[in-house]
Amino acid sequence: MDEYRSNILKKSNAEINRLQLLSVFFDEEIIYKIFLRTQVIHQLFVKNDDLEIEKLDLFHLQFTDSVIALLRKIKKSNEKNVALIYDEIDLNEALIDKMAETLNDKNSFVQDKQKQSLKINQSLRRLYDNLSDLSTDFPFSKNINVFSAKYANEYYFDLTSDQLAKLINFEGKNVYSNAYATIERKLMGRLCKFDFRTEFHLGLKSGELIVEIYKFLDNKTFYLFFPGRSLFLLCDLSVFKDIDATNTLSEREKIVQELAYKNDKLKSNAAVLKTAIAKEVQDLLESSYQKISDISFLNHLNNFDVQSNILKEMLKTDLF
Repeated sequence: MDEYRSNILKKSNAEINRLQLLSVFFDEEIIYKIFLRTQVIHQLFVKNDDLEIEKLDLFHLQFTDSVIALLRKIKKSNEKNVALIYDEIDLNEALIDKMAETLNDKNSFVQDKQKQSLKINQSLRRLYDNLSDLSTDFPFSKNINVFSAKYANEYYFDLTSDQLAKLINFEGKNVYSNAYATIERKLMGRLCKFDFRTEFHLGLKSGELIVEIYKFLDNKTFYLFFPGRSLFLLCDLSVFKDIDATNTLSEREKIVQELAYKNDKLKSNAAVLKTAIAKEVQDLLESSYQKISDISFLNHLNNFDVQSNILKEMLKTDLF
């Protein structure tokens, strides 16, 4: 084999290797078919010395080079768009890390709920004693409002002003009052009946105002504590039926969860976008493949300029 022919075959092999790498990257059937067909054409010249080797060089010049250039441009454009997506992912992850540092420990919230329930039960028991013997002792446990101050922004559910007004509305004849608190008569009766055994159920907030909802351990009765007025009333949970009380995620935890979910979607989109090829390009590649698959393709190689020009024009478009 003369050196001229050998050099063209080496050059052809290099073109085929580049095309193979692109077919692996895009993992697209039509690109793999073009790669295989290009190998077949190359082997024709390897096994047939009588074929004009210049035609192989012309084939790569007119077709393979244009296909490779087009695919490389698409690859570069896709990788640029994917990089933008990962920039957004990085920003989200930085925000997740920052918010995670300020999240109250869920275990602390659970433990503090138990402590708050104990404080409320003890305060109500002392309030009962006050009302019974007309004592002037302060009934509320120390730091009883610290719990809400610590957790309201993260764990309390939002309430409209109308819902709040409906919740804390009462008639004077139905309550006991002294200098420290106001409590519904029926509620005090139930507290005595069930030995002041209640637990924190959920927290509500309307602007700066907060309401704590408690539940009797022995039945499904609920009552509220409105610190703003030191008010205790039986309450109907249907007033805020849209609230999912089983959702114990804090507001920040919800945001972190949403950001993590968004990042999962972005990563999935990035994986798809990385190897995406526009329908117009796929159709063009399919058409080109049909042309080079024609059994008489080599005989009309000099007339392949039209297909080559279409590929080159595609390089100038803004599809990618």
